[in-house]
Amino acid sequence: MAEGRSAEGTDNNAGASDDVVDEQTPVQLVYRPQSADTLAGLRVRERIKRTGLLLRGVFLALWGGQWLLASVGRGSIDAVSTALFLFVVLVVWGYPRLQAAQVQRITGWQGEYRATVSPAGITCRSDHSTLVQKWSVFQGYRETAGHFVLLSRDPNIMCLDVLPKRGVHEAGDLDRLRAILDQHTTRM
Repeated sequence: MAEGRSAEGTDNNAGASDDVVDEQTPVQLVYRPQSADTLAGLRVRERIKRTGLLLRGVFLALWGGQWLLASVGRGSIDAVSTALFLFVVLVVWGYPRLQAAQVQRITGWQGEYRATVSPAGITCRSDHSTLVQKWSVFQGYRETAGHFVLLSRDPNIMCLDVLPKRGVHEAGDLDRLRAILDQHTTRM
C-alpha cells in the first residue's frame, strides 16, 4: 500500500482530524477467495431480490403439502414419500452452498487476489487475470459482518463482487473503504 502513496499525501493527512476519512486514497485488499465469501454474497443477493427465497419457499411448501396430504390420505406415513420430501428439503437448503462451492472451483485455483478500491472503481488482480470495473456497473452495496457485497445493475443481479474484510491489512482501511463505497454507490 505504501508504494501507491506520495510523501506529500501523507503530510497533508498528518494534520487532519482522526474523524476525517480520506476517500481519495485507494484501499488495497489481499485475500484468497473462500466458499464462505461467495455464500455471503449469494445470501445478500437473495435478501435483496427475494424472488429466489419466495420460489424456494413455495417449492418447499408444495412438497410439504403433498407429503402431508398423502400421509393423511393413506392414514400412515410412507417411507418413500418421506425420503423424497427430506431430499427436497436438503436440496433447497443446500443449493446456495452448491453454488458457492462451484464458484470456489472456478476462482479458487487462481490463488491470491489483490483488489484495489479507488474513486475510479475496483480493480481485481490475480496471477492469471485482471478485472477493472467502474462504479457505473454497481447499483449498490451491502455490508455484512465479514464482507462488503457489491451488486450489479442488471435486474437479476447476476454479478456480485464480494470484498472480504479480512483482506484489509492496515488500520483505518475499513473506514476508508466504507467511505469510498458510500461516495460512489448506495448502501442497500
